[in-house]
Amino acid sequence: MVTLQNAENALKSVYLGTVTELLNTKVNPLLTKIEQTSSDVWGKEIRKAASWGINGGVGAGDEDGQLPAAHSNNYVQFVTTLKNLYGQIEISDKAIRASEDGRGAFTDLLNAELEGLLTASKFNMGRMLYGDGSGRLAVVGAGANGEYPVDSANNLIEGLVVDIYSSSGALAEGGLRIASVDRDGKKIRFASAPTAAVADKSVLYVQGSKDKEITGLGAIFSDKDIYGLKRADHPFLKPYTKDVGGAIDEIVIQEAIDRLEMTSGSDVDFIACSATAKYAFQEYMAQYKRNIDIMQLDGGFKTLSYNGIPLVYDRFVEDGAMYLLNTESFKLHRLCDWRYLETENGRILRQTLGKPTYTATLVKYCDLICDKPNGQAKLTGITRA
Repeated sequence: MVTLQNAENALKSVYLGTVTELLNTKVNPLLTKIEQTSSDVWGKEIRKAASWGINGGVGAGDEDGQLPAAHSNNYVQFVTTLKNLYGQIEISDKAIRASEDGRGAFTDLLNAELEGLLTASKFNMGRMLYGDGSGRLAVVGAGANGEYPVDSANNLIEGLVVDIYSSSGALAEGGLRIASVDRDGKKIRFASAPTAAVADKSVLYVQGSKDKEITGLGAIFSDKDIYGLKRADHPFLKPYTKDVGGAIDEIVIQEAIDRLEMTSGSDVDFIACSATAKYAFQEYMAQYKRNIDIMQLDGGFKTLSYNGIPLVYDRFVEDGAMYLLNTESFKLHRLCDWRYLETENGRILRQTLGKPTYTATLVKYCDLICDKPNGQAKLTGITRA
């Protein structure tokens, strides 16, 4: 007989390991390439010593002359707070009672809930990896006939719950759910109408997430200070960027790769691009009747290849952009892997206040650090021929 206690036991002992594995390896190709570690975590912060330049204790000299003076490595300390990532599973009391006499039905119920969690995690984790940590989704304007124009629909999806902030940064309205997304027309509809008129140049954020997300590529490639350091004082915090301003070709890509190797000793092992950049590269290769190799990454992801380097399309890369990354420079520092929030008596399923449903919450405390920002590159302004 299926009971609430049986459900808890199954979630803890059977499903947790599987869900953790899926969330770490099946969510996004870039996340699969990044090492996850518990090192350098101190309390609620990550404090990481990052080296730059070279040792300096080298040189030539006379047979009986002075040896080169010893010089230590150059170090700075990166500091960032652990970000709180949550995922919720909801099961209704009615569904549990309906499956009391059938373990197969109950298994199907849990599988459906966990598949939904994985789908939502794919979207949100992928978006955060390429985001700037702010949770910003899009700029939204005043609506007409229930439709609201947005500057980009890349970060938006049906079912996502968002907050609306004014252009000055004040919360205008929270908890609105997106009912539909017109990706061609760049318009959205909400499941319920906002209580007040939406002002032009308002900004959409994920519910309750403004300035609370992990430090993604958007933050690493921005002009803002990072990891508690000023970019103006530390030039190695500035990655390489170039505005292509046209079609892409192998020379442009190779120039960026060679630049990183020359200036920072960085070896590019992952290329992420937008749909426009991907199609532009395919058009360039087709122009010269050249085949594009296909490779398979860990996690079962299939992708294009450039000279043995995976070239991955990701919907969250801004239009016309291509990232060239050395993923060995990235670490996802975590306090722990995915765990359930538990009550004092160890319960993980809790009744939702005022509703006949039970929720279980998965949590992970982590943040992403790149210890060699100048070993990363970004090409922008890529257009199709």
